[in-house]
Amino acid sequence: MRVIEVTEYGDSDQLEATDADLPEPGAGEVRIEVEAAGINFADIMQRRGVYPGGPDAGYVPGMEAAGTIDSTGEGVGLDEGDRVVAMLNTGGYAEYAVANAQMLFPIPEGMSFEEAAGFPVQFLTAHSCLFEWGGLEPDETVLIQAAAGGVGTAAVQLASNHGAEVFGTASTQEKLDLAEDLGCDHPINYTETDFREIVDEETDGEGVDLVLESVGDDVFERSLDAMKHFGRMVTYGVASGVPGEIENRRLLFENKTIKGFHLGQASYHDPSTVMKAVPDLTEGLTNGDLEVILGESFALEDAAEAHQYIEDRKSSGKVVLKP
Repeated sequence: MRVIEVTEYGDSDQLEATDADLPEPGAGEVRIEVEAAGINFADIMQRRGVYPGGPDAGYVPGMEAAGTIDSTGEGVGLDEGDRVVAMLNTGGYAEYAVANAQMLFPIPEGMSFEEAAGFPVQFLTAHSCLFEWGGLEPDETVLIQAAAGGVGTAAVQLASNHGAEVFGTASTQEKLDLAEDLGCDHPINYTETDFREIVDEETDGEGVDLVLESVGDDVFERSLDAMKHFGRMVTYGVASGVPGEIENRRLLFENKTIKGFHLGQASYHDPSTVMKAVPDLTEGLTNGDLEVILGESFALEDAAEAHQYIEDRKSSGKVVLKP
């Protein structure tokens, strides 16, 4: 079968298409014939070699894969031919992938494989950051950084449907229009405007109740500035490659709270807290209240081009690979 391998850490050209043996599922596992694999920024960080606890070079990347069950291991109560999407540690950039049966989700009727590949990481991250970790209430304000990205588009929809007032940042008018269409009340072009100034103007200088932050560097600190007293931040990414830093006395004297969220670690240590959102999310995707926003699709062999497309900040929504 064809796979994409990270031969060594580095730029996107370290992604190489190669052949590999067909994997066999063990007990409690299934093998999936992959129809679409989601690309996440964590994949890029792993490829660069800057992802804490990431795999050693010489691995097949990919944290989510959608397709049909091709083979099952012992103790799996699923059938060959079932349409599923899987959360993986690695291995999704391939024609076939092996997954833990407990980390599978049935694909809702009417949902394409490409859409399904954009469901688990994006929506579970967004829901957890907003509600389980962020405690967002219907009458509160929330600032979502990178509002037109994969997690951002999910978070905007969830927050808007919940009744919150939504601020969102993006880099182009096309991305801002997308965020606004999804329910963003205050789309902000961060390349032209200081998002903190807009937040101050619209909140009479108080700031927002909650920030979802995924960039790091100075965006992290400026996001803290945009929070009101007793505000909360959930940080779930370091897209800039530079972690944000903060002195504890700022939190002390401004009565602000920062929480961190990592989907993989949260799922490992407390899966019930993360996975309890799946039924509601699936229902929302089925009845049309929620939508997986698809960006570009690339052939499996063009994985390097797909990674570079995301790193060049050209993407909106979910970027997927199609074997």
